[in-house]
Amino acid sequence: MTDLTNLNKEQLIELYTKLEDEYQEIKESNLSLDMSRGKPSPEQLDLSLDLLSISDESLHVSEGIDIRNYGSLDGLDEAKKLFAEMLQVNPKEVIIGGNSSLNMMYDTVSRALLHGVIDSSIPWGKEPKIKFLCPSPGYDRHFAICELLNIEMITIDMLDDGPDMDKIEELVEKDESIKGIWCIPKYSNPDGTTYGDEVVTRLANMKTKATDFKIFWDDAYTVHHLTNEPSQLKNMLKACKEADNPNRVFIFASTSKITFPGSGVSAMAASEDNIAFIKKQLAIQTIGPDKINQVRHVRFLKNLENINHHMKKQAEIIKPKFDMVTSILQSQLGELNIASWSNPKGGYFISLNTLDGCATETVKLASEAGVTLTSAGATFPYGKDPRNRNIRIAPTFPSLTELKTAIEVLCVCIKMTSIKKLLNN
Repeated sequence: MTDLTNLNKEQLIELYTKLEDEYQEIKESNLSLDMSRGKPSPEQLDLSLDLLSISDESLHVSEGIDIRNYGSLDGLDEAKKLFAEMLQVNPKEVIIGGNSSLNMMYDTVSRALLHGVIDSSIPWGKEPKIKFLCPSPGYDRHFAICELLNIEMITIDMLDDGPDMDKIEELVEKDESIKGIWCIPKYSNPDGTTYGDEVVTRLANMKTKATDFKIFWDDAYTVHHLTNEPSQLKNMLKACKEADNPNRVFIFASTSKITFPGSGVSAMAASEDNIAFIKKQLAIQTIGPDKINQVRHVRFLKNLENINHHMKKQAEIIKPKFDMVTSILQSQLGELNIASWSNPKGGYFISLNTLDGCATETVKLASEAGVTLTSAGATFPYGKDPRNRNIRIAPTFPSLTELKTAIEVLCVCIKMTSIKKLLNN
């Protein structure tokens, strides 16, 4: 099949008629396939089954704490050491949380609204207006936090090496109400982009009118490589220290897509001053996270070398799925000039762009054919993709057979919506 943009009206109508027949056959097959969220498959979860066993000798840890009892507000030393190695920080710069890094992010923003951050003059919630910068396409749950807490969001375009730093620097230097930026710096959701060294350096060094500006650095996919040549990310906390802005960044991570998403361990890393400031508030908020689960993870994951070995097993399961998706997209759409997509080296998603204005209708057609995708627009603030073109593909959970069917259906839907757009131009 040739470039659709070169076909005349009659040829487009003829092709659309054939696709309609194919689409009706798909609908009649009563599919029910869900690719709306980036979940590990059962095969991936099986790799961590040893987590479910814990022996009596593990009930007491190096600090002499009985993990069945109260204590250790900010996490066990062994857990801090494990996450510190993974995030390339000092254990004193780590707080261990519950099973969800998203929960830690929400709490961090909420506390800032109620009490401010370490360098605030007043709580953020008492400011006339609060704004966050949102590199997009990005993570819908980051945007949902802002929307719920009435924080205005400013969309920032994602480029090949990270967010548009020229635009970011221009905005933060003159607008005191801009208090934060959301970042998924490695294998970003959904593009799979890893921030370049220059981007990290500029974020750490940039002049901000808000003296209490914060980078929310969601390093969710730091060890989630798909190839033997993993992307390298410059250390943001170190960069902030070198820029004399040591308190600028909050780093978040978890084991959610390393072990069990519903029963993992999360962590936040920041300067020691930030950690001390937050611990005072945590002492009121909680008695501490699940120490038994921390020990399970420390005993199972052991160290960064073992984590990387574990993640290679994960990659052996999911890399063929990513390869299948990109192979089908290339064979079905590659020559048609109606779509483009990412080919990530890690992470959990593939980002697909249709022709402008086609994403919503494509997702709707796929849903009616029995294939559930992430809502069109979800990867942008307020659910509004200004070009209505981005679709997030989550390949990890379905079986290879289910995934093949789902992507083939998606390709049919993209062709149909693209032809309709071309006919209306």
